[in-house]
Amino acid sequence: MTGETPAGPDEPAKPPRARRQRTLRESLGSIVLGFELIVVFLGALVLFGLKSLPAWIALGGGAVVVVLMIVAIGLMRNRVGVVLGWIVQLVVVAAGFLVPAFFIVGAIFTAMWTYCMIAASRIDRNNRTETR
Repeated sequence: MTGETPAGPDEPAKPPRARRQRTLRESLGSIVLGFELIVVFLGALVLFGLKSLPAWIALGGGAVVVVLMIVAIGLMRNRVGVVLGWIVQLVVVAAGFLVPAFFIVGAIFTAMWTYCMIAASRIDRNNRTETR
């Protein structure tokens, strides 16, 4: 089953709608934020379990950052998603002031995010000029 509705005897079959081609920046940004989302979620649970922070800060703050990441992943096709991704990187690095281990996590993911945004934008730009 292809997901098309069957055409009646008088109607021609509609061709399936073509999917929008995702840019490399969208793909790599979504991948980095997806993995970071998992690490932040598990980090929040660890902070709660070790009682390093009060429960409302560990779980509430972790939930807010996870929701921001999900929204950023959903908006990656727009500039808003990329800007939100940068904000998330700053928040994760700033969490290092509460728990120093997040400085390391934030530095690693911010480095990956920066590289992906710069390299993917350059590749996308080159692909656009080649197809014209």
